[in-house]
Amino acid sequence: MTKAAALLLASSLALAACASDEDGGSGGGSEGGSASDELKVGLAYDTGGRGDRSFNDSAYAGVEAAIEANDGDLSELSPNSDASNRADLLTQLADQGYNPVIAVGFAYGDVIGDVAEQYPDTNFAIIDSSVTEIGADNLTGIRFAEEQGSFLAGVAAALKTTTNHIGFVGGVETPLIEKFEAGYFAGAQAVKPDITIDSQYLTPAGDFSGFNDPAKGQIAAQGMFDAGADIVYHAAGGSGLGVFQAAAASNKRAIGVDSDQYNTVDDPALQAVIMTSMLKRVDNAVEAYIKSFVDGDVAGGEDVINDLSTDGVGLATTGGFIDDIQDQIDDYRQQIIDGDIEVPTTR
Repeated sequence: MTKAAALLLASSLALAACASDEDGGSGGGSEGGSASDELKVGLAYDTGGRGDRSFNDSAYAGVEAAIEANDGDLSELSPNSDASNRADLLTQLADQGYNPVIAVGFAYGDVIGDVAEQYPDTNFAIIDSSVTEIGADNLTGIRFAEEQGSFLAGVAAALKTTTNHIGFVGGVETPLIEKFEAGYFAGAQAVKPDITIDSQYLTPAGDFSGFNDPAKGQIAAQGMFDAGADIVYHAAGGSGLGVFQAAAASNKRAIGVDSDQYNTVDDPALQAVIMTSMLKRVDNAVEAYIKSFVDGDVAGGEDVINDLSTDGVGLATTGGFIDDIQDQIDDYRQQIIDGDIEVPTTR
């Protein structure tokens, strides 16, 4: 179990941080890869930090499982309000001897290569960003076929809509979130070519506040419900809470993302409207990466892709809302795995 201790940060470095480092030891700064070394994992969150009930929390769950399995320690850091200190967070974790250091989110892609170069004996990983062009042997990209899981979300929405009108809310207009949108559109149109699909991004590229603004998410989704949509899928991180609130207020339905969000919301009224979630198994992928580190088998300098064939993405069934269409969903899933359907990554 992770042991908790306070980690004091300079105010210029972070808004929030948690650390589990009661145990001393010489595990920091090693090249890693030996089960006999003390495991000390550094985790740098994306905007919103732990508690977003989505992407960041899923990463934490994977680290927590690996820490418990290997009796290790964990340090967690979150970006400041404008996320300008991402490089500082990675540097601080490496300086303190945490190894591996995992960056949650593609926004670290601009800085992690330089930090990894400065700490060649530390293993780094980044979620949702390719490292193949960076060329650092101590850096691994943990990536997902979000478009494939989103295709199934689109299939589910098209099969369940009673108005032939659905919607999509993206947090930030970036190529990554556009993969969710493209897959969702393709899946829905594969079932119903004439379906109406609304789409809206909360913030433009570069403004990551769209991942942590439930009020904006609620306004965007409410507009879609008012216009006739009866199901809205979000890929908006913490802003997705607002999408669920709009669905509950309108007596409509929503589709969650990343985690099984039926299980992460506390309000039964919100659970009642979450018909499924597109599972992006960040938890499994992170846990597998840490296991590879412990086993001395990290694929540095490479991207590891998690897709439908590896259960890296999929749909949640909690609540039983899509049980009646599961056979059809499974059929589309198999067609994608077999290569009969190639899911686009852009619209």
